[in-house]
Amino acid sequence: MNDFPADWLAAARVSKAWPFEEARKLIKRAEARGFDGEMLFETGYGPSGLPHIGTFGEVARTSMVRHAFRILTEDRVSTRLICFSDDMDGLRKIPDNIPDPERLRPYLGKPLSEVPDPFSDDHSSFGAGNNARLRTFLDQFGFEYEFMSATETYRSGRFDATLLTMLAAYDDVKAIILPTLGPERRATYSPFLPVCPRTGIVLQVPTIARDVDAGTITYVDPETSEEMTTKVTGGRVKCQWKADWALRWVALGVDYEMSGKDLIDSVTLSSKVCRALGGRPPDGFNYELFLDEAGQKISKSKGNGLTIEEWLTYASPESLSLFMFQKPRAAKRLYFDVIPRAADEYYQHLDAYRGQDAAARLTNPAWHIHSGNPPEESVPVPFSMLLNLASASNTEDADILWGFITRHRSELKREAEPALDRMVHYAVRYYHDFVKPMKRFRAPDDIERQALQALDETLASLPANADAQSIQAALYDVGRAFERYQTPPKQAGDRPGVALSWFATLYQLLLGQERGPRFGSFVSIYGIDETRTLIKKALDGALAQPPEAKSA
Repeated sequence: MNDFPADWLAAARVSKAWPFEEARKLIKRAEARGFDGEMLFETGYGPSGLPHIGTFGEVARTSMVRHAFRILTEDRVSTRLICFSDDMDGLRKIPDNIPDPERLRPYLGKPLSEVPDPFSDDHSSFGAGNNARLRTFLDQFGFEYEFMSATETYRSGRFDATLLTMLAAYDDVKAIILPTLGPERRATYSPFLPVCPRTGIVLQVPTIARDVDAGTITYVDPETSEEMTTKVTGGRVKCQWKADWALRWVALGVDYEMSGKDLIDSVTLSSKVCRALGGRPPDGFNYELFLDEAGQKISKSKGNGLTIEEWLTYASPESLSLFMFQKPRAAKRLYFDVIPRAADEYYQHLDAYRGQDAAARLTNPAWHIHSGNPPEESVPVPFSMLLNLASASNTEDADILWGFITRHRSELKREAEPALDRMVHYAVRYYHDFVKPMKRFRAPDDIERQALQALDETLASLPANADAQSIQAALYDVGRAFERYQTPPKQAGDRPGVALSWFATLYQLLLGQERGPRFGSFVSIYGIDETRTLIKKALDGALAQPPEAKSA
């Protein structure tokens, strides 16, 4: 990145794109230590459930900040990104979305790295299985990262020095944590959770004695009532998670970690513990949470959000990265209905990029998604249009959709349009799973019948090769002729405008849905004759028949 153009670098230094704003905070951190050492970025992940898009989002967003930092420092500071899995955490409850949940009941309380994987016998544990699934997806996106397992890190001794520091600062750590707990937890709290040598369970028990010189704590086995003394090193204990977070920051030297808005208080608390251990808390920011279709927080154990695999079934990896880039501090619904818009917006940004100057390009999501090297590709037929073609023709066959495309866009050759071909296949899958089951036609009322008849006559008068703009103008003329669809003229002498309800009516009557892309563009690709056939079916009542009547 040392050859990054000077004018681009100047634009980056003042860019308001949020990755650059975050990177500028880290510039100050690097300056404070004379640009010595590396800048360590971290993302945390709890493998208590299948990896979900929120985890991917942290890695994607952190990678964008890391790239922006490298640009601003012109690669003078080395960087690393660690994806840390807390797979030594005890299995506190059985997830709702796993097969044969009773199989895991005997393993409650044991580290996730010691619990069988309920989804496959190919992995050594539940933690290892989920770690592998996450890494597969991250690798698919080409992220540059280092994976780190809590189990391996604790047991290897990498945390030992910091664990001994925490043992020495035991009273200070408790003084920070206790005021945030209720009376019962306060009476039993210890930052150390011993791993029972008899059962392998991560115990939540009070520490009744400690020996800083020997590096040990003493606790009472809750089943045998026997006093047990164990070292805090070598993976014999695990820290409570807020203390664990601080432990990790200090032991690894983490400089940057973002987290969800629900963890603001935890960040504050862990930062205090970090300082008590002699460390400096990382920089970062709190992003808003993703919500499911009902507006509820997404939970790994409930499985009430999209998985990465589900998104990639219906749209490109780049569209998912775009969703993560946009407005990270705004709460967003993360459900299937957001996919079509993200799919189209990605290519809109990619198309716009080619005509932008340096300053505009550095705020374009495509630049950040592709680490400064957006590809030279475009999709001339948007995802929303493909969905409507599938809906109008009631097809789940990519070849049929390509037939419509090439008949009216003869310059488009399937073998020369790989991005569009991928989009076609995404669209037919999405249509089958989400559009087709929700199609709801209704019969036209008297005014709508008149409007459809007028539209049919107007389309019949157009040349067979009429372009999208001509068709759209004709659609406006038809809608403008009916008082129901008129809007007041903008100024004296103008013709009335056309309400959006006119186009909504067309989609409801002809496609059985509430909205779609520009209708003139749809007709130009689907075909004037084919659209007239749809109109005839709507007028004859064939589209609005009950499903059983259609199938008969």
